[in-house]
Amino acid sequence: MPLQNRVTPFSTIKAVACRGLVMGNRGCLHDSNRALRSQGWRTKSWIICRLDWKGRRRTLMTPRTWTELFFLDEAVALAAGHRPCGYCRRDDYRKFLACWAAGTGWSPERPPRQPDVDARLHADRIGRQGRQRHHDAKLNRLRDGCFVLLSDDPAPWLVQGSQLYPWSHAGYGLPIQRPAGITVSVITPASTVSALAAGYAPLVHPSAAQSDSPVGPSP
Repeated sequence: MPLQNRVTPFSTIKAVACRGLVMGNRGCLHDSNRALRSQGWRTKSWIICRLDWKGRRRTLMTPRTWTELFFLDEAVALAAGHRPCGYCRRDDYRKFLACWAAGTGWSPERPPRQPDVDARLHADRIGRQGRQRHHDAKLNRLRDGCFVLLSDDPAPWLVQGSQLYPWSHAGYGLPIQRPAGITVSVITPASTVSALAAGYAPLVHPSAAQSDSPVGPSP
């Protein structure tokens, strides 16, 4: 029986056997029996970590410590509301902060600190009654790494080049051509979208390798 620690772009946590490329953390969400007791958070610092760092090993869901969460890739983790860890991913963290500051129009006279970013991200990702917050945007203006919803389709789609890829825990499915001239509901938090627009490039699963010949049907 797989542990309940695989995260979707909607930030929900599922019990799935598929492995991912990155790990994350938003505090201790499990009990002494390694069962998830909350779909929420215990800290506003939702981070994205490396799977392998300096040979360290952890026993998953050890009592009274943080819950190890896993994502297909970094684009999924960003959509769920996380950001790079400043400890095990220091260089990526600095790149993200620089792009986040540039994209959100932060004053260069006072660079954002970690609490500034975490507070803004929390406001961007959590809406009423703790539900994930989405926002509308023109699809042709979104950069690679964003997750969107198409009209009348509940599935999350990854923006990658001229294509959209349907997400699953196991990887991305057959892409479709990115529709032109439409407005979509964006899953990825607004300030993270701004960081992507300013040049932050997340790690994306190889199943979403760009191609000029999409073969999937349009939704």
